[in-house]
Amino acid sequence: MEDVLDLYNESYNPKKSTVCLDERPYQLVEEVRLPLPPEPDQPERYDYEYKRNGVVNLFAFFEPLAGWRHIEVTQRRTKVDLAKQLKDLVDVYYPQADVIRLVVDNLNIHTPSALYEVFSPQEARRIIQKLEFHYTPKHASWLNQVEIELSVLSRQCLERRIPNAETLTSEIAAWEKQRNQQKASVYWGFQTKDARRKMQRLYPSLT
Repeated sequence: MEDVLDLYNESYNPKKSTVCLDERPYQLVEEVRLPLPPEPDQPERYDYEYKRNGVVNLFAFFEPLAGWRHIEVTQRRTKVDLAKQLKDLVDVYYPQADVIRLVVDNLNIHTPSALYEVFSPQEARRIIQKLEFHYTPKHASWLNQVEIELSVLSRQCLERRIPNAETLTSEIAAWEKQRNQQKASVYWGFQTKDARRKMQRLYPSLT
């Protein structure tokens, strides 16, 4: 826990970026009937019937100190999908960084070995050499700040019926662009001293 909190307490350094990663599923839903248009004192109304169009996955990167995020819509959430996201993180989004400290939870795909299942050993090693994995404790994934950003995404963009991956990608891209232009971030007030005071049960007992 303190390992992650120490990262959050550091000053911004573009050569040593701290990037939070997480995923979440999203259910695609299509309207069966057209919504009724809004009227005075009456919002737009939707029929209770809808059509399920499957579930996609959202990979989310978030660098709190830079106020930067990127959300990628994928059909699946596998090691192969993660490996491709990590390559883009290194080569496309952070080519200038000497090291990227990656904050992740303990999901089984969050491992450097995922890169070796997709790329040659030389390429996998090249990518891994720029990544430094930092894991939140089990049952404490809330320490990953990207969860807060995903919550903002849900409230501002996703709490409605979106019928297909193409529309979802377009809507998220517009949201992402606006948030990045604003360099929007989150307020993080939980420090190491708070963890030691409030979560003593997670620390070894010296008895």
